[in-house]
Amino acid sequence: MAVLTRRALVMTATAAAAAASAPALGETYPSKLIKLVVPYTAGSPNDVVARMLAQNLQPRLGQPIIIDNKPGGGTIIGTKAAAAAEPDGYTLMFISSALVIDPAMRGVEYDPLKEFAPVASVVTTYLLLTATPTLPVKTLAELIAYTKANPGTVNLAATQGSVATLVAEKFKRESGANIQIIPYKGGAAALPDFLAGRVQMMVPTPATSIELIRAGKARGLAISSETRIRELPDVPTMREVGLPALTMDFWAGVLAPAGTPPMIVNRLNEAINQTLQSAEMKESMGRLSLDPKIGSPQEFAAFIKEEIPRWNAIAKSAGVRIE
Repeated sequence: MAVLTRRALVMTATAAAAAASAPALGETYPSKLIKLVVPYTAGSPNDVVARMLAQNLQPRLGQPIIIDNKPGGGTIIGTKAAAAAEPDGYTLMFISSALVIDPAMRGVEYDPLKEFAPVASVVTTYLLLTATPTLPVKTLAELIAYTKANPGTVNLAATQGSVATLVAEKFKRESGANIQIIPYKGGAAALPDFLAGRVQMMVPTPATSIELIRAGKARGLAISSETRIRELPDVPTMREVGLPALTMDFWAGVLAPAGTPPMIVNRLNEAINQTLQSAEMKESMGRLSLDPKIGSPQEFAAFIKEEIPRWNAIAKSAGVRIE
């Protein structure tokens, strides 16, 4: 009985100490540099958005935020590194739908629900099917016909093990296009080959392709959004071109390692939501056809949980499984 009483006293004292330190923790955080792990190559769509967020978030947190690019294995290398970091709020991760898509496509050594504390959703966006102007096609129907008449001559660049690969495989299956999917480490690595005509198709986001399309360096053939977007009014939706199964949106947000104190998570969530509602951030996102996605950590956690079975079904229907 005495042992139980002593143990109870110790637990009570520990809980009291934690409760006493919680306000101080919330009041002093952050007090030093914050690292934002981005499991993508520099210059890729997600990296662009992460840097935009970090730049506008810094003044609200009063501390510098550095980007730590950790690409590789799809997003697995950077994601594992972020999950293993100290849960103190000074290492965060900017991640896209890949968090739930990677497990749907391959075996991964992390659990997206158990190893992270969702902090804040940030944006939603879409993917485009684009072709180089060197191809003698102007519409998706013409492209599909061309690939069938010239089998194996059209290459589509897609980041290895990413959502772009999943969409490319699903496009190939749904449309019957005779294309070769060429894996790249990241979208930035594929772009020079696309511009030089060594690969003829890419699956970028509007953020990295709007200016290329406007400049005549890429041809937008279809977009995965429900409706056409204002920035590219001449690009039809997947539904319009007869591929409704490719109507999809994609998201990105900020996570912390599991065990990060709720007071820190809430502090970050508040600052990120304020940033997303700022005039400068709205303007920057608008230019890239990004839609802000504001919500609580609890709402983001529930959303991630809902996304897992959805992307499992999409990966299965696309026949994508990476060993």
